[in-house]
Amino acid sequence: MEDLPSSPAADRNKQPILDVLRRVLGERGAALEIASGTGQHAAWFAAALGQWDWQPSDADAAMLPAIAERVARSGLANLRPPLLLDVMSPRWSSLDAAQRFDVIYCANMLHIAPAAACAALMAGAARHLVAGGLLITYGPYFEADVPPAPSNLAFDQSLRARDPAWGIRHLDEVAAEARRAGLALRERHDMPANNLLLVFGA
Repeated sequence: MEDLPSSPAADRNKQPILDVLRRVLGERGAALEIASGTGQHAAWFAAALGQWDWQPSDADAAMLPAIAERVARSGLANLRPPLLLDVMSPRWSSLDAAQRFDVIYCANMLHIAPAAACAALMAGAARHLVAGGLLITYGPYFEADVPPAPSNLAFDQSLRARDPAWGIRHLDEVAAEARRAGLALRERHDMPANNLLLVFGA
């Protein structure tokens, strides 16, 4: 798949994330991935978690053909063709209103989107999770009383230089948005390269 778009960071972090998912997820279920990007995570997780039905999606229509090609080449029956899904839409129109998932997974989106995307993600997840379902997010966060890593400070500055609405989010603010949607932060996992994996549930 060398001719498909790829992210070196996704290749580096896919296995550490999978290691946590194996501990957090049940034996089987249906997962919706938000902001799938190149589709590398979707293909990796679907291959490793064979009893999980994995639905990739992205807000950028230009990324869908590459994700679809990655899905096709994988040959995995549990990896679905990608959906066009923008969390900022009042309703996630690519999904049936009654459609529910056991897990909604979102990596590396909140810091490259306006702050309102966090509230939109939480509200949408609350609508489309089954009872007892989980929202799992991954990426860099700033935490109260935890000195920020110099690399994260530099990354945050570079993001804001590209778009003033972007930037690394504060964990307390993300957790507050989750609570407003009826979700609580259940688990926090330290990850490589100063990232966190967060698990939210009702």
